[in-house]
Amino acid sequence: MVRVETERVRGRARVRGRSAAAVAAAALLALLAGCGGDGGAGNGRGGSGARPAPSAADPSPPRSSPRAPEGIPGVGERLRPRIPGDSRQVLAVYGEDAGSARSTAVLFTRADDGTWRRARTMDAHNGKRGWTTDHHEGDRRSPVGVFTLSDAGGVLPDPGTRLPYTRSDAFTAPRHWAKSHWHDFDLVVAIDYNRVRGTSPLDPTRPLGQGKGGGIWLHLDHGSGTSGCVSLSKASMEYLLRTLDPEANPVVVMGDRARLAA
Repeated sequence: MVRVETERVRGRARVRGRSAAAVAAAALLALLAGCGGDGGAGNGRGGSGARPAPSAADPSPPRSSPRAPEGIPGVGERLRPRIPGDSRQVLAVYGEDAGSARSTAVLFTRADDGTWRRARTMDAHNGKRGWTTDHHEGDRRSPVGVFTLSDAGGVLPDPGTRLPYTRSDAFTAPRHWAKSHWHDFDLVVAIDYNRVRGTSPLDPTRPLGQGKGGGIWLHLDHGSGTSGCVSLSKASMEYLLRTLDPEANPVVVMGDRARLAA
């Protein structure tokens, strides 16, 4: 029998003693429907959806205040108002172009005087088929939009994040995948698209329906495009996990450069 242990920390009650079979089944469903994929070399892993910024169909849009922050380079009038006005941490993911899997991630922090400052610039990958404004499960594209960053987890112990963190062996990537992908989910941050905030990244619930995808994460990079997630180096993931602060209402704004600038 496979032993699965799950623990929620950082402001969440620890959960132990759950049925290993139930946890493993939920985790497997989340991985295969989201960050799971074909498992062949070069076929990237990534979620098949991430939660869109506020819309009538979105059951739990990000918190907002009357005035959206300004000053994030390359983010235009269409997406800027979707960034919550009280957010003080924005991870901007700039895709090279609409069909590219290469991107650059920049963490911006807002100073007390209201100005935005670059905290760190990181190489990243996105969906192997690029970006889309109408994401569907299995399209191998990352969704364009603004999404909150609420929950984290992984195979590895909590590296010192202030986000709620779920450590579980259920994050382990299937061993029939290419070996280069085995450590993809050692550290993850859930991107809040079509998921329930305040739950483990492994939670398979899809409020907008399975067809709209789910399970888009920030996770470890394997050197090529993903199935929809954004992947970064281990050092970058550790940095983000130790830096993102729920009190700063962190969000990610992501997409190809042309759509971000629109």
